[in-house]
Amino acid sequence: QLQFVESGGALVQPGGSLRLSCKPASGLTLQYYTVGWFRQAPGKAIEGVSCLNYLKEPTFDADSVSGRFTISKDKDLNTVYLQMNDLKPEDTAVYYCAGQIGATARAMCRAYPTYSSATWGQGTQVTVAS
Repeated sequence: QLQFVESGGALVQPGGSLRLSCKPASGLTLQYYTVGWFRQAPGKAIEGVSCLNYLKEPTFDADSVSGRFTISKDKDLNTVYLQMNDLKPEDTAVYYCAGQIGATARAMCRAYPTYSSATWGQGTQVTVAS
């Protein structure tokens, strides 16, 4: 299973911005992968945040982050980013990357956390507080 190394998490004030990054731990190319960012808040299940298909299809963003978060991928650097703007305390969570071949962005964000084969890295902590 594809595992990622995530980075970029920090403590930030409400209204602030962060950019998270992740790369495959193995160096495997992401060219044909649907990739996504997921998060787990304390006491809650992992949820899909933003997902991006390798085809030029629209990204999928959860309603809670739509208009504030943007997922992107740098093909040359083989890196996936999550630009997070206007952060809110409810965005506090550990953020994870995942990748899957053949999924639409919507399907990955909605279903991937339910898979028994779902693979997670160490994640990166984002804390939004005054």
